[in-house]
Amino acid sequence: MSSPTEEQWRGVAAEDNEEIDALVGSRLQARSRRLLASLVRPRLATALLAFGLVVLENVLTLVGPLVIAVAIDTGIPDAIDGDTTALAWCVGAYLVSGLGAAGMRFAFLKVSGRFGQDVLLDLRERVFEHAQRLSISFHEKYTSGKVISRMTSDIDSLHDLLEDGLDGLLTAVLSVVGIAIMLLVMDVPLALIVLAGLIPLIWVTRWFYLRSRHAYRDTRGAIAKIIVQFVETMNGMRAVQAFRREDRNETIMAGLNDRFRAANKEALIVVARFTMTVRWVGNLTLATVLAIGAVRVVDGDLALGVLTAFTLYLRRFYDPLDELAMFANSYTSAIAALEKISGVLEEEPMVVEPSSPRPLPSRDTGRAIDFDQVEFRYSPTTPVVLPRFDLQIPAGQTVALVGATGAGKSTLAKLVGRFYDPSTGAVRLDGVSLREVADAELRHEVVTVTQENFLFAGSVADNIALGRPAASRAEVESAAAAVGAHEFIAALPDGYDTDVRKRGGRLSAGQRQMVAFARAFLADPSVLVLDEATSSLDVPTERAVQRALESVLADRTALIIAHRLSTVLIADRVLVVEGGRIVEDGSPVELIEGRGGRFAALHRTWLESLA
Repeated sequence: MSSPTEEQWRGVAAEDNEEIDALVGSRLQARSRRLLASLVRPRLATALLAFGLVVLENVLTLVGPLVIAVAIDTGIPDAIDGDTTALAWCVGAYLVSGLGAAGMRFAFLKVSGRFGQDVLLDLRERVFEHAQRLSISFHEKYTSGKVISRMTSDIDSLHDLLEDGLDGLLTAVLSVVGIAIMLLVMDVPLALIVLAGLIPLIWVTRWFYLRSRHAYRDTRGAIAKIIVQFVETMNGMRAVQAFRREDRNETIMAGLNDRFRAANKEALIVVARFTMTVRWVGNLTLATVLAIGAVRVVDGDLALGVLTAFTLYLRRFYDPLDELAMFANSYTSAIAALEKISGVLEEEPMVVEPSSPRPLPSRDTGRAIDFDQVEFRYSPTTPVVLPRFDLQIPAGQTVALVGATGAGKSTLAKLVGRFYDPSTGAVRLDGVSLREVADAELRHEVVTVTQENFLFAGSVADNIALGRPAASRAEVESAAAAVGAHEFIAALPDGYDTDVRKRGGRLSAGQRQMVAFARAFLADPSVLVLDEATSSLDVPTERAVQRALESVLADRTALIIAHRLSTVLIADRVLVVEGGRIVEDGSPVELIEGRGGRFAALHRTWLESLA
């Protein structure tokens, strides 16, 4: 037996890829439908009311052509003979049906509008609340631009479906079913001609659904990349202008726009082909019905009024199929968007709050930190960052972590703040594993001040009170004074009420850091982590902060990560970290007097830089 050729292997691979794509697509759609069902289920009564209103509207709308048929075949001949009763009843019935249909339309739009807005509000709240609960590891891999895309363009797609798509679907389905029944009642032979035209339409509808689903997945992915690029560019505008990256960004954005345009073009072509086919079949069927019906009217086999009503119904029969196309268009776009949104909502936090938390022992001072057989890697497939180790930090001790960039210092600090859980082992506060501590209590007990602390738009006072929103103005000012920030805050245009603007852009880097120190002091944690917290301060400000740190760190356990040895020297103990391992451990004086160690070498280099 001959072995398969390269072309045959490629064919098999292509078939396998198609099967995999189909399986993944099926799972994504199932996930999207589950999400949609969970949004609709609590509002089922409102949805049923809207459905009832649109049914009544369609019933009243279907009365119109039938009344016209009666008027042509009975009312007008009777009126010619002098009896206008039947014609008057027909005019009245037509007027009532028209006004009733308009009233039902108003009520339906009001109810369905409330239903749609409630669904969208629920979805936005779910995404926002869930994104806040997800661990730092998620936000480090899932950019803010993608989250914004989920909250904007993807939810907008669902908005289009709820606002227009469902209305079009209900109206179209009810119209098609109702008109089909009316056609069969009026004349079976002509009705069978019309129903025969549905056979190719069923096939083309299936083709449209499959093609448009793929096209709209591409559009959702493309628009997400555009939003990510836009957000990244706007957030990094200083670097963009400083390094003249405008042309490069424009090239990237042009490429993303081309991809989005191509995806949209494909989607529009699919819609155009579907619409063209529907109208072609509809017009061909109408022409056939008119030709056959006219012959039968001439032969006296069919009443003129019946043919007139039949053609009016027929016209309304195919128009809703365009609405079905628009619904399918909105539906596939919304389902593609829901696939993205449901993906975010199904993300599980890597750091899970305990179901039965253990309270920490009562303490007015710092807490002991124990690393018990701790090992850490960012995922099961990535290398070990912190090889297994034990470490005990007594309550109230200030420990400095020193080492080259990437040595593992910040990772160790993140474990103390429980932004990550260790891969093995446990980190404990006063003997209680952080996995057993409630999030609210942990965030009160452990506060981290980083190099780039985030300030929210709003007053200086609000930003200082972030950890204690109920703090009084006197407490806020006292915290600022404790870290040496009161003087510069008081000199601002509106003092503590000065709006710091987006990301604290109204303040200098040093001022933002001083506000972050005041925030941490006011929060009054038992454990304070300073991760390069003084690196953005100038020398005079750093000296002021170091003096303030004596009061900030008093009676607290502290971890200080710093490259500036002037900050490290205030520590009780220094840990030198290299390759994720603690290679030196002792007081600053002990390590400096050792002279042969790494910290001693760093100290000599620092002294020489000051000379």
